[in-house]
Amino acid sequence: MQHAVGSPLPPPHQSGHGWSPAGQPPGAHHPGGHQGPAPHQGPAPHQGSAPHQGSAPVPPPPPAPGFAPPGPVQHTPPQVPAPPTPETTGHVPLPPGGPVGMPSVPPATAAPDMGSTTIAVLLIGPAGAGKTSVAKYWADHRRVPTAHISLDDVREWVRSGFADPQSGWNDHSEAQYRLARRTCGFAARNFLANGISCILDDAVFPDRPVVGLGGWKRHVGPGLLPVVLLPGLEIVLERNAERMGNRRLTDEEVARIHGRMAGWYGSGLPIIDNSQLDVPQTARVLDDVLARSIASPPNW
Repeated sequence: MQHAVGSPLPPPHQSGHGWSPAGQPPGAHHPGGHQGPAPHQGPAPHQGSAPHQGSAPVPPPPPAPGFAPPGPVQHTPPQVPAPPTPETTGHVPLPPGGPVGMPSVPPATAAPDMGSTTIAVLLIGPAGAGKTSVAKYWADHRRVPTAHISLDDVREWVRSGFADPQSGWNDHSEAQYRLARRTCGFAARNFLANGISCILDDAVFPDRPVVGLGGWKRHVGPGLLPVVLLPGLEIVLERNAERMGNRRLTDEEVARIHGRMAGWYGSGLPIIDNSQLDVPQTARVLDDVLARSIASPPNW
């Protein structure tokens, strides 16, 4: 017979050894009846001539000199964690984003300080107008936190299955454009709700509702301030030639887009012709245009 490897098996139960089921040693004296002789425990210590009454309790030995008996066990209360220091980053509540309302009109005697005003701007223009460069520079040089949101950048978040409008405008490319515009709108609303200004840029057409202003107004709010950046055709062609990848269009496509953007003239929206302006100069003109827009919001 084999046994499993590990702890040895206990010895078989023998009469007079081990513990009884009640937890009493066998042979212990139970009131009310004789249980038989107790097992032999060896010679009992000599107790004199007193009659045998069983094993008397042996008193414990006296403590050694200098020994103190242990006192009661002290239970220490559980440690309460200290509150986090002010430098610790925890859950920061963020106000939910809502539609951006119209900016408050400043008093007639004071011009708004565009460097410290929290606003949402939509910079419109054809490919090669300099929208992205001007938007980044304008956002970088403000005295209040400002975010730049480019629709083209958000649209290109789609890597696999990206529908390039240059390959043909269809239901798939339109769906991705609408999704990117809605994503930009949500981001702008959340930034504005938390005190961060926004400037968005997109090639919005005046005669095409799908890529028109209505979607931006719906997703951001009526407080969005649109400004058109429209240099001359020769400037747009020159800047487009410096582009790389799918951002570069054919000259025919650039001329077609530029011609359709001319429809913004007479729309009531402010237009900046930056043909002879560099990026810092265009950003300063943009500040002046926005100050006038806040004082007298355009009807769009």
